[in-house]
Amino acid sequence: MTPTPTPIVTSAAEIEAWVRLAIDGAEEKLGHRTEAFLVGEILGITDWFVVTSAQTTRQVKAIVEGVEEMVFLGDGPRPLRIEGLDAPDWVLMDYGSFLVHVFTDEAREYYELERLWSDVPRLKFTRADGSVAGETDSPETDSPENKS
Repeated sequence: MTPTPTPIVTSAAEIEAWVRLAIDGAEEKLGHRTEAFLVGEILGITDWFVVTSAQTTRQVKAIVEGVEEMVFLGDGPRPLRIEGLDAPDWVLMDYGSFLVHVFTDEAREYYELERLWSDVPRLKFTRADGSVAGETDSPETDSPENKS
């Protein structure tokens, strides 16, 4: 009989740190309009969605590589799976506790994830261009513990 692997318990603070690393990786590769949505209480299969955009499919691939490298170098996990690299208008990186969606501008406009998740808290952070993400009329969060 093979032993059952012990599940890895990850704190909300550690997951948020990885989400911030994913954001940094996307921003470093010139991802724009980056947002992070706290979807765990509504969705149940993951805690966070990170959404970012690229102007070209080549840039989508560069962002995916940048996110993977930044999270891993920050002692985070490797993605469990990456989907969409064969037609990179929308690439999904599944880290289990968070998902990273990298869209071309056109695909992002089409799918409108911001509209779908407009009622969930967003992570506040300063983007590479100096703008602040997470400033909306919906509930906001600086961390999952500070949610209203």
